Amino acid sequence: MWDLCQSALAMSEFRIHHDVNELLSLLHVRGGDGAEVYIDLLQKNRTPYVTTTVSAHSAKVKIVEYSKTPEDFLRKYDELKSKNVRNLDPLVYLLSKLSEDKETLQCLQQNAKERSEATGNVTSSTSTTFAIPPTSTKMSMQELEELRKKLGNVTASSNVPQSAEVTRKMLRDRHNKKNPTQPNPVFPNWVYDRPALIGDFITGATPAGGDPAVAVGTMPLPAQEQALVDDLLFVLIGVDGRDITAQPVLGRQNRSFIIDPSLDMSIKELVNRILPVASYYSTITRFTEEKSSFEYGQVNHALTAAMRTLMKEYLILVTQLEHLHRQGMLSLQKLWFYIQPTMRTMEILASIASSVDKGDCMGGSTLSLLHDRTFNYTGDSQAQELCLYLTKAASVPYFEILEKWIYRGIIKDPYSEFMVEEHELQKEKIQEDYNDKYWDQRYTIVQHRIPSFLQKMADKILSTGKYLNVVRECGRDVTCPDAKEILYTLKERAYVEQIEKSYYYASKVLLDFLMEEKELVARLRSIKHYFLMDKGDFFVHFMDLTEEELKKPVDDIVPPRLEALLELALRMSTANTDPFKDDLKIDLMPHDVITQLLRVLAIETKQEKAIINADPTEVALSGLEAFSFDYIVKWPLSLIINRKALTRYQMLFRHIFYCKHVERLLCNVWISNKTAKQYALHRAKWFAAAFALRQRMLNFVQNIQYYMMFEVMEPTWHIMENNLKSASNIDDVLCHHTSFLDNCLKDCMLTNPELLKIFSKLMSVCVMFTNCMQRFTQSMKLDREMNRLTLEHGTMEGPPTQSERTVEQEKKRLTSKFLAEHMDALQSDSCFEATISKFDSNFSTLLLDLLDKLSVYSTNDCEHSMINIIYRLDFNGFYTERLERMAIERSQKAAA
Repeated sequence: MWDLCQSALAMSEFRIHHDVNELLSLLHVRGGDGAEVYIDLLQKNRTPYVTTTVSAHSAKVKIVEYSKTPEDFLRKYDELKSKNVRNLDPLVYLLSKLSEDKETLQCLQQNAKERSEATGNVTSSTSTTFAIPPTSTKMSMQELEELRKKLGNVTASSNVPQSAEVTRKMLRDRHNKKNPTQPNPVFPNWVYDRPALIGDFITGATPAGGDPAVAVGTMPLPAQEQALVDDLLFVLIGVDGRDITAQPVLGRQNRSFIIDPSLDMSIKELVNRILPVASYYSTITRFTEEKSSFEYGQVNHALTAAMRTLMKEYLILVTQLEHLHRQGMLSLQKLWFYIQPTMRTMEILASIASSVDKGDCMGGSTLSLLHDRTFNYTGDSQAQELCLYLTKAASVPYFEILEKWIYRGIIKDPYSEFMVEEHELQKEKIQEDYNDKYWDQRYTIVQHRIPSFLQKMADKILSTGKYLNVVRECGRDVTCPDAKEILYTLKERAYVEQIEKSYYYASKVLLDFLMEEKELVARLRSIKHYFLMDKGDFFVHFMDLTEEELKKPVDDIVPPRLEALLELALRMSTANTDPFKDDLKIDLMPHDVITQLLRVLAIETKQEKAIINADPTEVALSGLEAFSFDYIVKWPLSLIINRKALTRYQMLFRHIFYCKHVERLLCNVWISNKTAKQYALHRAKWFAAAFALRQRMLNFVQNIQYYMMFEVMEPTWHIMENNLKSASNIDDVLCHHTSFLDNCLKDCMLTNPELLKIFSKLMSVCVMFTNCMQRFTQSMKLDREMNRLTLEHGTMEGPPTQSERTVEQEKKRLTSKFLAEHMDALQSDSCFEATISKFDSNFSTLLLDLLDKLSVYSTNDCEHSMINIIYRLDFNGFYTERLERMAIERSQKAAA
C-alpha cells in the first residue's frame, strides 16, 4: 500500500489513475465515486514529510499502544532497522496515522479477514505434513508443545540464509548476465576450501592446549587463572582453547562459547566479560573474509580493507599481551584492563559488519549505513572518528565512479554499485517507437544504491551525467573544467558545491550545443510551419494539387506521387525559404484522427480493451482522413522532438487539416450554389434555408479554426518561445515543449472524449450536408442540360449540319443514361426541404450540446480559454436563451 501511494505521488496523472485503481482492486473497494476522488485528494493534499528521530519515535510509541502484540512489532522494527531498510521511518509514521483512523482500520481488518478466508479455502484443499487434531477436541499440553516445536523447526529452516558460496554465485551470474564481455574475476577454490586461512575458529579442531588431563576446576585458583589467560589469548585470535571452546555459527548469529563448568565462579565471571571481544573478532573476521570477494563490489572491498587495517592494531595488542604472559607478568585482571580500550572499537566494527551482512548491503546502501552510524555517534567522538574513517575509506571507489559520471558522462560500474544504472537502449528507436523512453530509461536512478548523504542531489547527479553523455554520443569529448577530487565529509556542502558546479557546466554545454549548433528553435519553428499550418500559401497550393489524389481510398493512393506533389508545393510557396523543408515527409495513418485520439485517451481506462479489440470499421478510409505529415529528426534533437512529440503534432495537424478540408467543401457548395439564382422564384424559399444553414456551418468551422490557430496555438507558442530563452537545462526545454503540446491538445478539445465525439459528429453533419448539396446541384445541372439538348438550334451560319446533329444526339444519349442512373437523386427533389430541415435540426442540436458542455467545462474545470469559443459562436446571443434553459434544467436535475 505504501509503495503504491509513493509511486502514485511521483507519476503522471495517467499513472496515478492506474495505481489508485490497482489499490482499490487490492482492497476490494467497489462502488462510490471511483478513483477520480482519490486522485484529486492525492494531488491536492500531498505535502513533503521530513522524518526526524523524534517523530519516528513518537510514531513507534503510538503503534505500540494500539498493537495487540507490541513485542512482535518492536522486534520486527529492530530487525529492519538493523538491515538499514529505506523509508522505514516514513512507513511507521504512515502506520501510526492509519492506526488513528478507525474507518480505515475497519476496512483493512475486513479486507484481511476476507483474504485469510480465501487463503484458508485454498490451503484446505492441499495436504499438510502435520496432523492437527479436530477442532471439537482439546489438544493436550504435550501435543501443543510438539506442534510448536515442529512449526519452530520449519520457521527456523526457512529463515536460514543462503550459504556464502550460493550468494557469490548468484551475484556473479547476475553480473555476467549484465556484462557478458567483462566477467567478474574469481578467487581460486582453495581460498575457500582451506578454513585455516580465514583466521576464524575451526569447528571440530583439536583445542590449542590438547585434551585436558585434569579438570581445570580441580586446580588451585592461581593455576586456574593462568590456564584461563592462556586460553583467552588463543580465543581472542580465533583459536579454540582447552577450557574455552567456540560454538558453531548458524547463519548470521554471533559467536558463542562454552566454558568448563568446573571453573571457579569468580574467574568465570571475569572470563565472561572478556569473551564478547572474541565474539566481535569472529564476526569481523568472517565479514572481512566473505565481503572481500570481488562479487560483493568495490565499496565492501574497501570497507573490509579498512577493517583489516584496524584489526592489525588489535592483533598487535594481543601479541604484546602474549609476550607479557610468557614473562609471567599477565594476570586475568591485567588482561581485562588492557583489553577494555579495544572493546568499544571491536563492538562498533562487529555491529557494522553484522548490519551490512544482514542487510545484504552493497555500494550505496553500505555507504548509507556507514553515514547513518557516523551521524548517530555525534557526542561520542571516538566512535564517530572510527566510523568516519571507515566511511571515508569505503566511499573512495564510489566517489571515483561518481567523478567519472559528473565530470565526463561515463559510467564505469563493474559491480552494479552506483546509484545510476545504464540500460542498453538504441537512440535510433526514439524516432520510431511512440513508447520509447530513451531519455527517461537509458540512465535511471536505483533508489537503494543512493547513499543517504547524496539523496538530495540524486536528480542533479543523474542529469549531469546524462547531459554530458548526450554531447559525448555526438562525438565530442567533454570534461568539466572545475573537476576536483570528491571526498566524504560530514559537512555535506563540500561535495554538494562540486556536484552543483559540474551540473551547471553540463547543463550549459548541452543547451548551447542544441540551441546554437543544432538550431533547436529553428527546427521547432520549421515544424510549426507545417504541422500547425502557419504557412497559408503553402497549404493552398498543396490542397489544390492533392485534392483529387486525396479523395481516393487510402489503398489506391500512390505515396511517391503525393511526395512529388508535396515537393512541388514546397518549391512554389514561401516554404521554399525554409532550410529544413526536405525533412518533411508524407505519412498515411491506419486510423482517422478521431479514432486515434480516442485510443490514446482510453489508455489505462476501462474502455481501453474494448477500443483496442474493436473490429476495424468497414468503411475504407479516404486519403484525406488518413493523411498526415511526418518529420525526420536526427540525434540529439530527437531527445526533444521524439516520436511522442511528433505524434502530438500529427494529432493537431490532422485535426486542423480536416477542419480546413470541411471549410473548402462548404466554400465549394457556396460556389456551386450560385447557379440557384437562375431558377424559378418558388424554389428560392427552400434554397434560402439551405444557404442559411451552409453559412452557419461555415461560420462554425471558420471560427473553430480561428480559435485554435490564433487563440490557442499562437499565444501558447510565444509563451514556449520565451520560456526556451530562459531555460537553464535540457529538462526545462523538454518540460516547456511538452507543456506547449499538452496545452494545445487540451485547449483544442482533443483530450476530452465527450467534446471530441460531439465535434466529430458536427464535422460529419457538415460533410454529409455538402455531399447532399453537391448531388442536388449536379442533378439541377443535368436537368438543365437535358432541357437544353431537347431544343433544336442552329448556329449563326445556319441550321445545324449532319455531323453537329450526330454529336448532339450522342450527348443527349449519354445525359439520359446518367439521369437514369441518378433517378433517386432527382426523385428526392420533392423532399429537399425536409432534408435541409433535418440537417438544420441535427446541426443545431449538436452545436447547442457542444456549447453547453463547453460552458460546463469552462466553469467547473477552470478551462477559461474554452469560453472564447462560446463568445465567438454565440456572438449575437442567438443561443444564449437556450443555453440558460439547459443550465436551469441541469441544476434542477442535480438538486433532485
